[in-house]
Amino acid sequence: MPVSSTDVDVHVGGRMRQRREALMISQGRLGRLLGITFSQIQKFEKGKNRIGAGRLYQIADILGVPPSWFFEGFERPGGVAPPVDKSRLPEETRLLVDAFEAIDSPDTRASVLALVRSMATSREESGHPAVPAADHTLT
Repeated sequence: MPVSSTDVDVHVGGRMRQRREALMISQGRLGRLLGITFSQIQKFEKGKNRIGAGRLYQIADILGVPPSWFFEGFERPGGVAPPVDKSRLPEETRLLVDAFEAIDSPDTRASVLALVRSMATSREESGHPAVPAADHTLT
């Protein structure tokens, strides 16, 4: 059975929401950065409206991920997930993802995630964006 476009839209929208929330960016703020309303962001995140290629590219840039990130984990018919191309990620991101995936303890993974979110929040509160769109280096 072929995958419906709705299934893809729901998955991409869910990944968009996951990344936005991880960066602690509100729907309103993301909408303002894109020049659209927060209600349009809601519709994207629920999969009710399809995200065009150009808009997805803009969203990926703002959220600091490659466009392919939104499709990671999407299951094709037969339960086969598409391969993840980590080679297109910045080196620091690959190292961070590999190290994070190597952590066996769910509690430790949760602690590391909480630490990173806390650091992103403190950076934003100091007047700096959580993740600059054009700056993918770790400082």
